[in-house]
Amino acid sequence: MDIVPGSSEGFCAGTANVWQVVGIVLLVFKIVIPILLIIWGMLDLGKAVIASKDDEIKKAVKSLAMRAVAAVVIFFIPTIVSVVMGMISNFSDSGAKDDWEVCRACISNPNDPECSRYAEDAW
Repeated sequence: MDIVPGSSEGFCAGTANVWQVVGIVLLVFKIVIPILLIIWGMLDLGKAVIASKDDEIKKAVKSLAMRAVAAVVIFFIPTIVSVVMGMISNFSDSGAKDDWEVCRACISNPNDPECSRYAEDAW
């Protein structure tokens, strides 16, 4: 496997194409799941409003609020994990840190040219 000068030769660099696919899947989930949760909550609320039952409306509003919170949490989970892993990588040696940067680049931004370069080298 030809490694680009200045890149690390660790586990992440060797499996960059896998991390790139994981990053694409996470990006899709990060966008699609919150949208679906909010749409389902709005549909439930719409059904309750059409039924004109106060108890059902209160339950639907509470359900919509919980789904909106879940959508926000799901949207920010990759960012939170990236920040935590970035803090952890500050404690490791430089070789592991360089290798971690390959994984981080491919998971957080799979369309980044740096990640694409590592993915091509991994083939």
